Amino acid sequence: MTWVAASGIMLAMSRIGPVRAARFEATQTLPGTAASRLPGATAGRIDALAKVTGAKLYASDFRAADMEGWPETTAHALLVRAADATHVFTGLDLSALEAAARPAQVVTAQDLERAGVRVPPFYAGDLLCPPGKTPLYLGQPLALLLFETFDAYDRARAILREKNPARFGAETEPVAQPNYAALRFTRVAGETPGAPDVYSPLIEGWISPGVFEPGGRPVWQPLPTAEGGQYKKGALHGEAIRAFIAASAPDMLVLDRQFRTQSVDPMFLEPEGGLAWYDPRAKALRTVLGVQSPLEASEELAHLLGDAATGFRPERIESHFAHVGGGFGGRDHTPFPFYVALAAMFLPGRPIRLAHDRLQQFQGGIKRHAFDMHTQVAFERATGRMRAFAADHVLDGGGLANYSASVAAVSATSAIGIYDVPKVDVTTLAEHTRGVTAGSMRGYGVLQTTTALETLVDEAAQALSIDPITLRRRNLLKAGGLTMTGNPWTVSIRTPEILDKLEAHALWRGRAAARKAAPAGTLVGTGVAVCAKDYGTGADCSLGRVEVDPQGRIRIFCDAVEMGNGIGTAVANRVAGLLGRRADEVSVARIDAFDELGLVTSGDPYTLTQTEQDEAARNPRWVPAISSATSASIGAHVGTQAAAEAARLIFRFGLWPAALSLWGIAQDDPRRFLWQEAFWFDGALILSGLPPLKQEKVAARAHEMGGLTGAMAHAFSRWAWAQAAFPLDGFEWVVDLDALAVRRGGGAFKVLDRSFIAFPPASYNRIGTSFTSSCGTLVKVEIQKASGAVRVSQAYSVLECGEVLTPEVVVGQAQGGFAMGLGYALLETLPPFEDGPGNGRWNLGDYVVARGSDLPIHALEVEVLPRVAPNEPPKGMAEVVMIPVVPAILNAIHDATGHRFRALPVTPDDVRRVL
Repeated sequence: MTWVAASGIMLAMSRIGPVRAARFEATQTLPGTAASRLPGATAGRIDALAKVTGAKLYASDFRAADMEGWPETTAHALLVRAADATHVFTGLDLSALEAAARPAQVVTAQDLERAGVRVPPFYAGDLLCPPGKTPLYLGQPLALLLFETFDAYDRARAILREKNPARFGAETEPVAQPNYAALRFTRVAGETPGAPDVYSPLIEGWISPGVFEPGGRPVWQPLPTAEGGQYKKGALHGEAIRAFIAASAPDMLVLDRQFRTQSVDPMFLEPEGGLAWYDPRAKALRTVLGVQSPLEASEELAHLLGDAATGFRPERIESHFAHVGGGFGGRDHTPFPFYVALAAMFLPGRPIRLAHDRLQQFQGGIKRHAFDMHTQVAFERATGRMRAFAADHVLDGGGLANYSASVAAVSATSAIGIYDVPKVDVTTLAEHTRGVTAGSMRGYGVLQTTTALETLVDEAAQALSIDPITLRRRNLLKAGGLTMTGNPWTVSIRTPEILDKLEAHALWRGRAAARKAAPAGTLVGTGVAVCAKDYGTGADCSLGRVEVDPQGRIRIFCDAVEMGNGIGTAVANRVAGLLGRRADEVSVARIDAFDELGLVTSGDPYTLTQTEQDEAARNPRWVPAISSATSASIGAHVGTQAAAEAARLIFRFGLWPAALSLWGIAQDDPRRFLWQEAFWFDGALILSGLPPLKQEKVAARAHEMGGLTGAMAHAFSRWAWAQAAFPLDGFEWVVDLDALAVRRGGGAFKVLDRSFIAFPPASYNRIGTSFTSSCGTLVKVEIQKASGAVRVSQAYSVLECGEVLTPEVVVGQAQGGFAMGLGYALLETLPPFEDGPGNGRWNLGDYVVARGSDLPIHALEVEVLPRVAPNEPPKGMAEVVMIPVVPAILNAIHDATGHRFRALPVTPDDVRRVL
């Protein structure tokens, strides 16, 4: 301690004493100890308090001193990335760095080769570009700089931002790589309603051409060769559809249009960051990561280092997964964790942090695909019905494959939106380019194609002199109707109600009056759009573990990731409805809490055959996949499923028998079978005619009786839940699960063998969309003639999502989705290639996102339709609320100006030019 005097006052100064690090799991378990001290803490989001008080939640929040048992000092890493992908990389020149800014170690491609690291197949390509090669893509890492101190790291970062250390030699062509996907989806409906399809992807399978041009472009025509196999059959039907459109008679309206959408950044709150420590004495690698796919990240790290040389192959990897500060798909299957782990392996014994700032995130983070779309639609003039649809999509996948193939497929299977079209042919091509890698991002594929489609439907309505909502209603896909892949939607279809709501809204009914009342110098227009968006991927998993202690306290573990989607609150609320109390602890992103299940998997759940699935399912521990990324709007529907089913079993075989005992109901009393009629209210279990029982009293009796007080479960969905039977208290109990372990009283968990299993058929992999939710949006815009500035002054969104688990989250997602949609329509864009983010110079001074002043904050109305039945489960809705915002804005701009824009974003300069 140092004592000094200042202005006659004695001052004491000392270094703050070390704060004992909390267990990492405690920082990620919500609502946390502080919540119980707040009035009303049982309501609202369980993650709210931690976030508004700045608690350590996100991966970038943590340093070595925050981790129990780690050394206290944190080293720092910096990735040097390529800003050039048309010249040979010759090496690094770090001479601009002063001595105090020099890295302790520079890791290059040669070092990775000597270390024997393996790139996982999903991320095929050089992790670091070797000297002598042209970088595969802009933003490709060239070297990893490791610094012992933050000061050295910070100095180097500032210097290298101004003086790029990468050196390049001879000019080359961009590196040529195979394109990522080329698919064709064709459907020809039967001659009469209800007749079997003549051809569909569900019947014939998904097809891809077998012949390609020298530059990699597919030859879509059905060439008379043996190559391509089944492709020729589908292509012949597709070409017949295109010929029908081209030859359409005067009684048909044919629209033939091009549409272009741009690349954008996910712009999540927290850029990617991570922390790692390789302890050479224990031969253990420990990491702190923030990703949407924890199991995938863990397994791929093991692959990366599994065959590494001595000193680079840990015997154990302990991964800690933090909350994610925004994902939107940009943290789903990201290679960022590899560089975190490699930094630790090359600086053994020292915890090291790798964290992007915003410039680095722009240069290296996953982006949304830019699309070029050519669409042709034939409408019957007399009725307004769509008779045929053809489209060609080309999307820029950037430098690594990532999810480009999936985005291409989704863009095609969503191309006809909410409509029933008997003849459909769509080709889709995901290209490799030298751009920054594009991958999963909120609403991928559907956002782009719906924007093109819904503006085209509005154009058709004008040409046919039919009200835009009426035209949509005439073409709706109804219950039992078939999608373009030949399967029906298997959930409630609410689009008719949504159209009714839009049509009745004052914003729509008053649109003509609003145009007339526009002040001088201002144009006013109103637009509408409707969308259905699938939720789920066709191979989705859920892990859930629920425990009730003798005091009735509830603890939940699940593998879903909290990334602003409110999954912790959603799972707590869903379980509360079954167990009578909101969880006292919810721990998310936990893939380490289910060992007793002993799960194993094999093969690819998207491509395995029925024979392979049947054979594998003979092992009672086998499941098609173990854990899914938290993406594709699966949080409410999938992320809560296993925990909800576990809670249902705890109630049926633990709390319900305890309640019967407390009520004194005998074994031969028929009321013992009324468990589904009992319900919780105000912390008490109620059954008509019997006294209410406090939840904690029921829990205590369940423990006394040795009843079921804990369950851990796994669920799998391939557009339907797997179902299995398990032996429970003399029953063969069938549940929507495929693996189960239970705990009785205070005992240990014991796995149960399933006596029966029904996995969804492998043929369901041919389905494009089965689970959908829908949303419609009305937008009113005001446009200044002098500047071309477009302002959204009023908006209304109406959506449906089945059971609403957390109303605050649903409304918040709708509001956030509106902001993201507005930014996509009017503000955000990233140029391709050297002028784009891969040059390392993009920041928020260049990239414009929607701010509060751009939004109708006090004039945005969100309506959520009530579920159709008390037992309708939750639906995913986080993506669908964004998508119709974009075409609604474009349709409103047309209503105001008379001009249709077919490229995004629509800027004030664009508008001013047409005015």
